[in-house]
Amino acid sequence: MTAERRNLERKNFTYHMRVFDELTGKLIGQLVDISEGGFMVESAQPIPVDVNIKLRIDQLGELSNKNYLIFVARAKWCRRDPYDSTMFNINVGFQIVEMTPGDYDTFVQMFNKYAMKKSGHQNNNLDYLWR
Repeated sequence: MTAERRNLERKNFTYHMRVFDELTGKLIGQLVDISEGGFMVESAQPIPVDVNIKLRIDQLGELSNKNYLIFVARAKWCRRDPYDSTMFNINVGFQIVEMTPGDYDTFVQMFNKYAMKKSGHQNNNLDYLWR
């Protein structure tokens, strides 16, 4: 991993972007958190852990000449939302496994444009395993 990637912090994601399984077209969930080598998705269903999945993120027209990113990621953990046990939301932490350099540049632009620093009251137990 490059020094540039290691220097990016983890932030809440403030823009509505959906994440899809590229092979099936099935909605995985909503992007809610982003960091240097991965992201967290809020999903309605559990995602298998430690399995590579080809994913697609749409709606990138403002950041790129493409309207999507396609890449390989791996769910590192999957658990029920810790803040509201009455909801059926499942948080899934994904690690990026494979992404082209051009798409990674767009991913960094997403981080810079649509993410905001986490507030101090967030639960640090959800920190990504690869940090």
